[in-house]
Amino acid sequence: MHIPDGFLNTPTVLASGAVAMASVGVALRIVGKTFPARRVPLIGLAAAFVFAAQMINFPVAGGTSGHLIGGVLAAVLLGPSAAVLVMTCVLVLQCFMFADGGVTALGANALNMAVVAPVVGYAIYRAICKLTGGGLRGILIGTAFGAWCSTVAASVICAGELALSGSAAWGVALPAMVWMHMIIGLGEALITTLVVAVVAQLRPELLLDGDKPVSHAGYRELLGYGVLASLGLAIFVAPFACPWPDGLEKVAQRLGIEHLAQAPLVGWPFADYASPHISSAVISTGLAGCVGVVVAFGLAWLLARAVMLKPIIERNNSGQNR
Repeated sequence: MHIPDGFLNTPTVLASGAVAMASVGVALRIVGKTFPARRVPLIGLAAAFVFAAQMINFPVAGGTSGHLIGGVLAAVLLGPSAAVLVMTCVLVLQCFMFADGGVTALGANALNMAVVAPVVGYAIYRAICKLTGGGLRGILIGTAFGAWCSTVAASVICAGELALSGSAAWGVALPAMVWMHMIIGLGEALITTLVVAVVAQLRPELLLDGDKPVSHAGYRELLGYGVLASLGLAIFVAPFACPWPDGLEKVAQRLGIEHLAQAPLVGWPFADYASPHISSAVISTGLAGCVGVVVAFGLAWLLARAVMLKPIIERNNSGQNR
């Protein structure tokens, strides 16, 4: 669902970018004030895993592929504000290193996938957990439905952006986007629920509502296995992902607006998830994915550390002034 350059007009780019920036700013502030310091490395791990998982397109109906968004997965494990941070880092990395999503459309993509998807999906997840009385069954039902709804909600906003830009009529773009992503959302729900189920069985204390503390050694072990799993996806699975066009690309073809897409503004180092000067497509994609996993982990971890340092400095300065 990464919108390329050329699909959106200037007013829509500015408006969606402003809303996305404000939303991300609020999320960063909440993370800085409330997120437990001991869980900060999990933000980096979530970004690395989501980046690797998004490289893997799975086939859906009509010669179309889909891929995980990952917003609800991050939100269930870390909370919605941290999920916004995770998804923003992934989208910035994809845009500026892999030419996945346009530079001018970065704000719109962030609004759709880093704000709307995790926030809407998490709200539905929490509502279902309360209705079912909690427990693993409620968590998994809420995760599945929340993940599906997150994909559909993001597609609705994307359709609105296309309509506001005059690229496609609302009455045409909305049903086309929503119908396609209702199907893709089934894959989102399945993958997200499977991952959460595995975490709930093996490390239940890592769920957001878990009340058991995790030792530093436990975090190091988790980070090690998590990074290895992310690298494994990038090396051994991503090179064999479905090559069919994704949901937005397929809709653009059906609506006859694919010609509006513009080439990247500059030559990014790993455009189309390929490594330069490597002829083997498998090795090229795997290497690009490895680089992305490492950078995603570092970018999200450093950003989380930075936003958490500011409240600490402010509290220290306040104490010194008394």
